[in-house]
Amino acid sequence: MAYTTIDNPELHFQAKVYTADSSANRLITLDGSENMQPDWVWMKNRDQSVNHDLYDSVRGTTKYISSNKINAEATNADGLVGFNTDGFTVDTSWGNISTGNSYVAWCWKAGGSASSNSNGSITSSVSASTDAGFSIVSYNSGSSGNATIGHGLGSTPKMIITKSRSSSSYSWVVYHKDIATTVNKYLSINNTSATQDNGTSIWGSALSDTNSTTFGIRSGNGVVASTDCIAYCFAEKKGYSKFSSYVGNGSSDGSYIHLEFKPAWLLIKQSSSAGNDWLMYDNKRDTFNVANKLLVANASGAEATGQSFNYIDFLSNGFKIRGSDARNNGSGATYIYMAFAESPFVNSNGVPNNAR
Repeated sequence: MAYTTIDNPELHFQAKVYTADSSANRLITLDGSENMQPDWVWMKNRDQSVNHDLYDSVRGTTKYISSNKINAEATNADGLVGFNTDGFTVDTSWGNISTGNSYVAWCWKAGGSASSNSNGSITSSVSASTDAGFSIVSYNSGSSGNATIGHGLGSTPKMIITKSRSSSSYSWVVYHKDIATTVNKYLSINNTSATQDNGTSIWGSALSDTNSTTFGIRSGNGVVASTDCIAYCFAEKKGYSKFSSYVGNGSSDGSYIHLEFKPAWLLIKQSSSAGNDWLMYDNKRDTFNVANKLLVANASGAEATGQSFNYIDFLSNGFKIRGSDARNNGSGATYIYMAFAESPFVNSNGVPNNAR
């Protein structure tokens, strides 16, 4: 049996580091061995305390939301102005305005142009890649009550990141398979809260509402009430992506987490207690171990470096924590994560890849 169906992860995800020059309509070309036209671009200025900006092809160019804020979608005519066959185009605003500053962009490919999806009780607009297990879903949450939304993945999502586009009253809401033990539980990527339980349904009438065709929601609960929303949905693909959890050991010789691939991008959040950031790592800002260039999804701060408690190693088949900080390795604490591959440990022919 094939180990993975994705021998080249760069067809589906790539990170890009570039230096701003304030030029108009600047083409940012991805560095991968294969061209990839992104459908979701998440960018951050590494050198200044400015917001994260998230663009996607379903909402359209120039329209952004920020992972560190609850603000509604806004439009910036000088922001990201094009999704290209080998990258994206930024104008003279946030994505290219601070000459000499370093930026990072994390880019995922979904399914290109969106199409209508009527699998749920509420019709959605979906761009989906069933091969990569990633879809972008636009929908209106409705006025009240439980509902289901078609996601287009063809398999059950392990993680969903959703935000109201039209309201600044509601936080981001995150579903992760290892915290959603009931329909009441969720995380918010814009803050440092632990797993939250709002006392009523967040994810529909039952966990079974989230399945191979739909995910469940409940409108009118103060989270997604009667607003236009965007959701980023992820199914797990062996050798390419993983959405799971681990328990910290509180030691400087920290936990090892087996992924079955060498990671290119990693997001970690302690789910068991409050006050801990969403930690972001990638293989373009840190090209060799130990990885210690840290950005956090819930805050606008510039990149932090040289802080030993954040040290982490990217290994050929997983990652290892190299510190004892509560944000990624507190003793007995639980951490959820999402990870995407640089290369699978074993390719589709069953042949191990060389460790790098």
